[in-house]
Amino acid sequence: MAQNLDEGTIGERAYRRIRADILQGRLAPAEKLKLERLKEDYGVSVSTLREVLSRLSSEKLVVAEGQRGFEVAPVSVEELKDIASLRLLLEVHAIAQSFQSGDMEWEARVVAAHHKLAAMEDKKKTEGSPDVETWKRYDWEFHQALISACGSRELMETHGAVFDKYLRYQMLALTDRGEIAAREHRQLMELALKRDAAKAGEVLKAHITGGVEHALAVGRIV
Repeated sequence: MAQNLDEGTIGERAYRRIRADILQGRLAPAEKLKLERLKEDYGVSVSTLREVLSRLSSEKLVVAEGQRGFEVAPVSVEELKDIASLRLLLEVHAIAQSFQSGDMEWEARVVAAHHKLAAMEDKKKTEGSPDVETWKRYDWEFHQALISACGSRELMETHGAVFDKYLRYQMLALTDRGEIAAREHRQLMELALKRDAAKAGEVLKAHITGGVEHALAVGRIV
Protein backbone atom coordinates (compact mmCIF):
# COMPACT_ATOMS: atom_id res chain seq x y z
CA MET A 1 0.00 0.00 0.00
CA ALA A 2 2.79 2.45 0.91
CA GLN A 3 4.50 1.72 -2.40
CA ASN A 4 1.29 2.48 -4.32
CA LEU A 5 0.87 5.78 -2.48
CA ASP A 6 4.46 6.70 -3.34
CA GLU A 7 3.92 5.75 -6.97
CA GLY A 8 0.78 7.88 -7.02
CA THR A 9 2.68 10.83 -5.59
CA ILE A 10 5.45 10.45 -8.16
CA GLY A 11 2.92 10.14 -10.96
CA GLU A 12 1.02 13.22 -9.83
CA ARG A 13 4.24 15.20 -9.62
CA ALA A 14 5.22 14.11 -13.13
CA TYR A 15 1.77 15.01 -14.42
CA ARG A 16 1.98 18.51 -12.97
CA ARG A 17 5.50 19.08 -14.29
CA ILE A 18 4.77 17.86 -17.83
CA ARG A 19 1.49 19.77 -17.92
CA ALA A 20 3.24 22.96 -16.79
CA ASP A 21 5.99 22.46 -19.39
CA ILE A 22 3.35 22.19 -22.13
CA LEU A 23 1.44 25.25 -20.92
CA GLN A 24 4.63 27.28 -20.55
CA GLY A 25 5.85 26.27 -24.00
CA ARG A 26 8.94 24.40 -22.81
CA LEU A 27 7.48 21.39 -24.61
CA ALA A 28 6.67 22.82 -28.02
CA PRO A 29 3.48 22.26 -30.04
CA ALA A 30 3.64 19.05 -32.11
CA GLU A 31 6.86 17.97 -30.35
CA LYS A 32 7.29 14.19 -30.24
CA LEU A 33 7.25 12.90 -26.68
CA LYS A 34 9.85 10.15 -26.61
CA LEU A 35 9.25 8.00 -23.56
CA GLU A 36 12.91 7.17 -22.92
CA ARG A 37 13.89 10.83 -22.95
CA LEU A 38 10.94 11.78 -20.74
CA LYS A 39 11.90 9.00 -18.38
CA GLU A 40 15.29 10.64 -17.87
CA ASP A 41 13.95 14.19 -17.77
CA TYR A 42 11.17 13.56 -15.26
CA GLY A 43 12.54 10.60 -13.33
CA VAL A 44 9.55 8.29 -13.68
CA SER A 45 8.92 4.90 -15.23
CA VAL A 46 7.64 4.37 -18.76
CA SER A 47 4.40 2.88 -17.42
CA THR A 48 3.81 5.97 -15.27
CA LEU A 49 4.57 8.20 -18.25
CA ARG A 50 1.99 6.38 -20.35
CA GLU A 51 -0.64 7.01 -17.67
CA VAL A 52 0.37 10.67 -17.39
CA LEU A 53 0.32 11.23 -21.15
CA SER A 54 -3.04 9.47 -21.47
CA ARG A 55 -4.41 11.80 -18.81
CA LEU A 56 -3.04 14.82 -20.67
CA SER A 57 -4.51 13.43 -23.88
CA SER A 58 -7.96 13.51 -22.26
CA GLU A 59 -7.32 17.23 -21.59
CA LYS A 60 -6.36 17.71 -25.26
CA LEU A 61 -2.87 18.90 -24.34
CA VAL A 62 -1.28 15.76 -25.77
CA VAL A 63 -2.19 13.75 -28.87
CA ALA A 64 -1.97 9.95 -28.77
CA GLU A 65 -0.67 8.63 -32.10
CA GLY A 66 -1.53 4.97 -31.66
CA GLN A 67 1.52 2.79 -32.09
CA ARG A 68 3.67 5.84 -32.85
CA GLY A 69 3.40 7.20 -29.31
CA PHE A 70 2.51 10.70 -28.16
CA GLU A 71 3.12 14.30 -29.19
CA VAL A 72 2.31 17.70 -27.73
CA ALA A 73 -0.99 18.99 -29.08
CA PRO A 74 -0.50 21.39 -32.01
CA VAL A 75 -1.88 24.94 -31.96
CA SER A 76 -3.92 26.88 -34.48
CA VAL A 77 -5.62 30.22 -34.94
CA GLU A 78 -9.01 28.50 -35.02
CA GLU A 79 -8.41 26.77 -31.70
CA LEU A 80 -7.23 30.00 -30.06
CA LYS A 81 -10.43 31.74 -31.15
CA ASP A 82 -12.55 28.83 -29.90
CA ILE A 83 -10.78 28.78 -26.53
CA ALA A 84 -11.15 32.55 -26.18
CA SER A 85 -14.88 32.36 -26.96
CA LEU A 86 -15.38 29.58 -24.43
CA ARG A 87 -13.39 31.45 -21.79
CA LEU A 88 -15.48 34.58 -22.34
CA LEU A 89 -18.74 32.64 -22.13
CA LEU A 90 -17.75 30.92 -18.87
CA GLU A 91 -16.16 33.94 -17.23
CA VAL A 92 -18.99 36.38 -17.98
CA HIS A 93 -21.51 33.94 -16.50
CA ALA A 94 -19.33 33.23 -13.47
CA ILE A 95 -18.68 36.94 -12.87
CA ALA A 96 -22.41 37.66 -12.81
CA GLN A 97 -22.94 34.92 -10.20
CA SER A 98 -19.89 35.95 -8.20
CA PHE A 99 -20.70 39.67 -8.16
CA GLN A 100 -24.19 38.87 -6.90
CA SER A 101 -23.09 36.49 -4.12
CA GLY A 102 -19.66 37.79 -3.09
CA ASP A 103 -19.14 38.91 0.50
CA MET A 104 -16.43 40.99 2.18
CA GLU A 105 -14.01 38.07 2.16
CA TRP A 106 -14.51 37.73 -1.59
CA GLU A 107 -13.85 41.45 -2.04
CA ALA A 108 -10.64 41.05 -0.04
CA ARG A 109 -9.52 38.15 -2.28
CA VAL A 110 -10.15 40.21 -5.41
CA VAL A 111 -8.28 43.24 -4.07
CA ALA A 112 -5.35 41.13 -2.83
CA ALA A 113 -5.07 39.23 -6.13
CA HIS A 114 -5.18 42.48 -8.09
CA HIS A 115 -2.54 44.04 -5.84
CA LYS A 116 -0.07 41.25 -6.67
CA LEU A 117 -0.85 41.40 -10.38
CA ALA A 118 -0.62 45.20 -10.52
CA ALA A 119 2.72 45.15 -8.68
CA MET A 120 4.08 42.71 -11.26
CA GLU A 121 2.71 44.81 -14.12
CA ASP A 122 4.34 47.94 -12.67
CA LYS A 123 7.63 46.08 -12.26
CA LYS A 124 7.40 44.87 -15.84
CA LYS A 125 6.82 48.44 -17.02
CA THR A 126 9.82 49.86 -15.18
CA GLU A 127 12.28 46.96 -15.35
CA GLY A 128 11.14 44.92 -18.37
CA SER A 129 11.65 41.17 -18.83
CA PRO A 130 9.57 40.02 -15.84
CA ASP A 131 9.38 36.54 -14.39
CA VAL A 132 6.83 35.45 -16.99
CA GLU A 133 5.61 32.40 -15.09
CA THR A 134 4.95 34.41 -11.92
CA TRP A 135 3.29 37.20 -13.90
CA LYS A 136 0.94 34.78 -15.63
CA ARG A 137 0.22 32.94 -12.38
CA TYR A 138 -0.85 36.23 -10.81
CA ASP A 139 -3.02 36.89 -13.89
CA TRP A 140 -4.69 33.48 -13.41
CA GLU A 141 -5.15 34.09 -9.67
CA PHE A 142 -6.83 37.45 -10.28
CA HIS A 143 -9.34 36.09 -12.77
CA GLN A 144 -10.03 33.11 -10.50
CA ALA A 145 -10.60 35.49 -7.56
CA LEU A 146 -13.15 37.44 -9.60
CA ILE A 147 -15.31 34.33 -10.05
CA SER A 148 -14.52 32.64 -6.73
CA ALA A 149 -17.94 33.46 -5.24
CA CYS A 150 -19.89 31.98 -8.16
CA GLY A 151 -21.00 29.05 -6.00
CA SER A 152 -20.01 26.28 -8.43
CA ARG A 153 -16.85 24.25 -8.02
CA GLU A 154 -17.48 22.63 -11.41
CA LEU A 155 -17.66 26.04 -13.08
CA MET A 156 -14.46 27.14 -11.34
CA GLU A 157 -12.60 24.00 -12.45
CA THR A 158 -13.90 24.21 -16.03
CA HIS A 159 -12.93 27.87 -16.24
CA GLY A 160 -9.49 27.04 -14.85
CA ALA A 161 -8.89 24.36 -17.48
CA VAL A 162 -9.98 26.68 -20.32
CA PHE A 163 -7.90 29.55 -18.91
CA ASP A 164 -4.86 27.26 -18.88
CA LYS A 165 -5.29 26.54 -22.59
CA TYR A 166 -5.68 30.25 -23.28
CA LEU A 167 -2.55 30.87 -21.22
CA ARG A 168 -0.64 28.38 -23.36
CA TYR A 169 -1.27 30.52 -26.43
CA GLN A 170 -0.23 33.65 -24.55
CA MET A 171 3.02 32.00 -23.53
CA LEU A 172 3.73 30.75 -27.05
CA ALA A 173 3.11 34.19 -28.54
CA LEU A 174 4.81 35.98 -25.60
CA THR A 175 2.24 38.72 -25.97
CA ASP A 176 2.15 41.77 -23.73
CA ARG A 177 -0.48 44.51 -24.11
CA GLY A 178 1.19 46.51 -21.39
CA GLU A 179 -0.76 49.41 -19.92
CA ILE A 180 -3.94 48.47 -21.82
CA ALA A 181 -4.18 45.09 -20.07
CA ALA A 182 -3.19 46.64 -16.74
CA ARG A 183 -5.94 49.24 -17.08
CA GLU A 184 -8.51 46.54 -17.90
CA HIS A 185 -7.46 44.56 -14.83
CA ARG A 186 -7.85 47.66 -12.68
CA GLN A 187 -11.30 48.32 -14.16
CA LEU A 188 -12.39 44.75 -13.45
CA MET A 189 -11.31 45.07 -9.82
CA GLU A 190 -13.16 48.38 -9.40
CA LEU A 191 -16.29 47.01 -11.08
CA ALA A 192 -16.19 43.98 -8.80
CA LEU A 193 -16.34 46.26 -5.77
CA LYS A 194 -19.24 48.16 -7.38
CA ARG A 195 -20.92 44.83 -8.30
CA ASP A 196 -21.39 46.08 -11.87
CA ALA A 197 -21.45 42.74 -13.71
CA ALA A 198 -22.80 44.19 -16.98
CA LYS A 199 -19.94 46.68 -17.36
CA ALA A 200 -17.42 44.07 -16.20
CA GLY A 201 -18.64 41.78 -18.98
CA GLU A 202 -17.94 44.51 -21.53
CA VAL A 203 -14.44 45.11 -20.15
CA LEU A 204 -13.75 41.38 -20.08
CA LYS A 205 -14.82 41.01 -23.72
CA ALA A 206 -12.43 43.79 -24.73
CA HIS A 207 -9.71 42.22 -22.56
CA ILE A 208 -9.95 38.75 -24.11
CA THR A 209 -10.61 39.93 -27.67
CA GLY A 210 -7.68 42.32 -27.44
CA GLY A 211 -5.44 39.54 -26.17
CA VAL A 212 -6.33 37.32 -29.11
CA GLU A 213 -5.82 40.09 -31.65
CA HIS A 214 -2.45 40.95 -30.14
CA ALA A 215 -1.37 37.30 -30.12
CA LEU A 216 -2.26 36.94 -33.79
CA ALA A 217 -0.61 40.24 -34.73
CA VAL A 218 2.82 39.02 -33.60
CA GLY A 219 2.52 36.14 -36.07
CA ARG A 220 3.69 33.27 -33.84
CA ILE A 221 0.37 31.38 -34.01
CA VAL A 222 -0.45 29.94 -37.43
